Amino acid sequence: MAYSTHHGLTRIIKAFGYSWTGLRSAFRHEEAFRQELLLCLVLVPAAFWLTDAGLERALLVGSLFVILIVELLNSGIEAAIDRFGGERHKLSARAKDLGSAAVFVAFAHALVVWVLVLV
Repeated sequence: MAYSTHHGLTRIIKAFGYSWTGLRSAFRHEEAFRQELLLCLVLVPAAFWLTDAGLERALLVGSLFVILIVELLNSGIEAAIDRFGGERHKLSARAKDLGSAAVFVAFAHALVVWVLVLV
C-alpha cells in the first residue's frame, strides 16, 4: 500500500471507515470475537448495576475493552500468518500461540480487576 496522501478531516474519515470495516470483518469471521462481544454485552450492564463509583465502572468496563482489543490484534496476527499459506512453520505457530497467550492474559487481567473491585 502506498503512503497515504490524505490529510486532516479526510484522513480521519478514511481511518474511521477502515476501522469500521475491521470491526465488521472481526464480527463476521471471528467466532472468538463474537463470543467476547456477547460477554461484554452481559458484563457492561452488570458493571453499572454492581457499582456506584465512576472509577470502579471504568475499571470493570475498561478491562472488558482490553479483551476485545487484544482479540482484534490476535485475529490480525492470525490473518497475516494464514495469508502465507497452510504449511506449518515453527515461527508461524509461535506467533499464533503468542497472540493466543495475549488474549489469555487479557482475560486474566479482567478477572483480577473484577475480583478486586467487587470483593
